[in-house]
Amino acid sequence: MYLATTGRRDAPPPSAAGGPGRRVPATVLALGTVSLVTDVSSEMVTAVLPLYLVVGLGLSPLQFGFLDGLFNGAAAVVRLLGGHAADRGGRHKRVAGLGYALSACSRLGLLLAGGATGQIAAALAVDRVGKGIRTAPRDALITLSSPPHLLGRAFGVHRAMDTTGALLGPLAAFALLWATADAYDAVFVVSFCTGLLGVLLLVLYVPATPAKPSTGRPINPFGALRGTAFRRILCAAALLGAATVGDSFVYLLLQRGLDIPVGWFPLLPLGSAAAYLLLAIPAGRIADRVGRRLPFLYGHVALLGVYALLLFPAGGPALALVAPVLILLGVFYAATDGVLMALAAPALPDGGRAGGLALLQTAQALTRLLGTAGFGAAWTLWGPGPALRAASAALLVSLAGGWALLPGTPTADPERPTA
Repeated sequence: MYLATTGRRDAPPPSAAGGPGRRVPATVLALGTVSLVTDVSSEMVTAVLPLYLVVGLGLSPLQFGFLDGLFNGAAAVVRLLGGHAADRGGRHKRVAGLGYALSACSRLGLLLAGGATGQIAAALAVDRVGKGIRTAPRDALITLSSPPHLLGRAFGVHRAMDTTGALLGPLAAFALLWATADAYDAVFVVSFCTGLLGVLLLVLYVPATPAKPSTGRPINPFGALRGTAFRRILCAAALLGAATVGDSFVYLLLQRGLDIPVGWFPLLPLGSAAAYLLLAIPAGRIADRVGRRLPFLYGHVALLGVYALLLFPAGGPALALVAPVLILLGVFYAATDGVLMALAAPALPDGGRAGGLALLQTAQALTRLLGTAGFGAAWTLWGPGPALRAASAALLVSLAGGWALLPGTPTADPERPTA
């Protein structure tokens, strides 16, 4: 049985106002370190992969886009399986470790492929499968190891550490390419070794049993839909996801609208990632204090601000538009990514925590994929201006729907876990 309340059921008790109860659990810090190291490894490859496949091996952009889209879609399905497997017997660390290990081994696959398209495709598939498997068990470990009233802060710390790795990865990759005269094999070797270090850190420093052991019988991911509060969160996240334009389109609109040199284009994601890094922890702490519903919605208001700036750019130098857009994009992710997990976790029983989060993440990813595809089609048919106006209108409607759908502070009844 699930209960949805509008009161601050997750508010910290008076005794938790300071002292050890306010500290981020060691498990969260360990998982953040693992994510930091792993993201250095993965983003090293992500940063150079388009150049390696399109420029180095001669694949067409259409072929690369097809491979990337296909494997990202497959990862969404694997995420559900990983979440369910983690819930069975509380094997969150084991399943997450398998995902991290698969991603690390995929770098070795790229190294050994020797330019063969089939083997490269297999290595990319292994990487996406690994990422899909590990995400929900890792987030479930965070929720099971943290006090309910500190979930926003815990996810903020983890996402900040994760984003640090995402920033360092491309820098390390391009430094290696510069030092080795474009030797892509060197990037794959260093990425493989870094990924193995992440797996080792997980094995050594993340406890096998979370601080709050899983209780109740494990349920399949779709069993979480029996809870009213979780269904409303899922519908709101999917609705807002469908009105989200992909980051690549935002950067492309910036580049085309301001005529930014192509050589500077790869630096745009670093700007939004830096804003995310700086704001993730403050956003999580604010969510813990005021409730997670409003920050999640305000994060999408920030995204609406991005659309407005792109539609009505202010005069002056390019930096006058670039900086606000990248900052608002960072605000969007800081106020939505980890905050959504912190909002949904109390609505799920311990025995279905990983599966429920996997279902939520999958629904959001698929609707964002549809939203991005729809924006691309609208751009092709109508042009960028009308497409962006349509996206802004859709986001306004989705915000109204999300306001109506999202519960105040969902909580799960620990005495009656859903079977």
